[in-house]
Amino acid sequence: MCLWPPSLGPSVLKMAELARRVRGSRLISIRLRALTGRSAKWLRIAVVAAMTTALGVGAAQAAVVSAAIVVDAKTGRVLYSSNADKRTYPASLTKIMTLYMLFEALDSGRVTLSSRIPISKHAAAQPPSKLGLKPGQTIAVKDAILSLVTRSANDIAAAIGEYLSGTESGFGADMTRRARQLGMKSTTFRNASGLPNSSQVTTARDMAILGRAIQDRFPHHFHYFKTRTFNYRGQKIGNHNRLLGKVTGVDGIKTGYIRASGFNLVTSVNTDNRRMVAVVLGGKSGAARNERMAGLVKKYMSKTSTGPQVVARVLPTGAVYMANVPLPRLRPQGDGILTGAVTSVAGILPPEFQAQGDISDDVIAYVEVTPARVAAMGSAPSPGASETTVAAAVPADEPIAPIVPLAKAPSGWKIQIAATPSESSAIEMLERARATGAAALASAAPYTEPVVKDSTTLYRARFGGFADKHEARAACAHLTTKKFACYAIAE
Repeated sequence: MCLWPPSLGPSVLKMAELARRVRGSRLISIRLRALTGRSAKWLRIAVVAAMTTALGVGAAQAAVVSAAIVVDAKTGRVLYSSNADKRTYPASLTKIMTLYMLFEALDSGRVTLSSRIPISKHAAAQPPSKLGLKPGQTIAVKDAILSLVTRSANDIAAAIGEYLSGTESGFGADMTRRARQLGMKSTTFRNASGLPNSSQVTTARDMAILGRAIQDRFPHHFHYFKTRTFNYRGQKIGNHNRLLGKVTGVDGIKTGYIRASGFNLVTSVNTDNRRMVAVVLGGKSGAARNERMAGLVKKYMSKTSTGPQVVARVLPTGAVYMANVPLPRLRPQGDGILTGAVTSVAGILPPEFQAQGDISDDVIAYVEVTPARVAAMGSAPSPGASETTVAAAVPADEPIAPIVPLAKAPSGWKIQIAATPSESSAIEMLERARATGAAALASAAPYTEPVVKDSTTLYRARFGGFADKHEARAACAHLTTKKFACYAIAE
């Protein structure tokens, strides 16, 4: 039985459809055309009924999940959790993974910071927040990174996805695969921006994994997340992360919001030789979310470890790299201290070979890490050339005979496997390397050599006495298969 006059049927159906489409919105305003008498009465009754039904269903489906987790990034210990494994929507936290994939492309040599990303019609059509570029325009990779970190630009996120994977949906699949490799078991990505999609879900625990992973693998790119303002084409764009500069030690990383998720935030804190990653999801407002995060930082930062890095770095398992085994390299050119992740035309060192920990964490298994400066490989050393600092996935073999310091460094071809903050750790690295070096290091002479870099004394861990570059490179090739970084030097 129809509750309204037949003449009003089409109008009622349109109103019901409108209600269905906009359910979940905070405010719905429908202005009806002026009607008189009984028709107006029936139309108002029908619209109220239709919208009440639609909005009631939507409210039941769109309950915002409130969740949080605090993790000691050095030990992996969970210091606090609430609903940490309950699925919800990542919103713009998605862009952390978008940037993770872009950083991979940078380090593999697929793109450079000056590469131009084209804007398609699809990307330009994304709703705010956005930069507002037009189809056919382009944006430099560096500007694209900064636009995601500050404005959380949806149009640029979509363009990055298309640029790296051909289509944004294909990029979502690639991001999901990488998430699984990182151990994010409950996360699925469908787009690059975090705009509403019922299938794009995550948990607070998974976001904490991602917050650690992007620092563990890309310490040399993580500084972008500290950006407070970004100047682009005359616009001064501020960062949405209001905790930067306000809460001691906060150095990133990303905010997010859609109505279905509430206000989200992943935060990294590094201070007093402590490291923490915290996640807050489902805040009722940006201010409420920030207040909760600041409270978690204040309460739990003092409970984090001040010791060395003891938990394994969050690195993708089974990921495909430019080279399965890193090529032995000549000494890199450039200034500063490099990690083992030096990009060359030939290939890239997989991240499990990279340096780990902070300089103050120097123990046998962990050597200094500073932001990596990616440098081109040269064919010969130059004055002031940089040191390579390597990680230790150190083999467990027992060291053989003790290493006796040499009065004079050997001349000719040599290899370097580390530059550490203490001579004892350099000697330990040499002992470990020699124990696994077999015939490749049988005639090599291990030694340490101090060098001062920016008022810090480092100790080079080297093997000398190789007959020629081929013998030195062969030794490096063997050591890289044992998860040591290595480069050859002629002095």
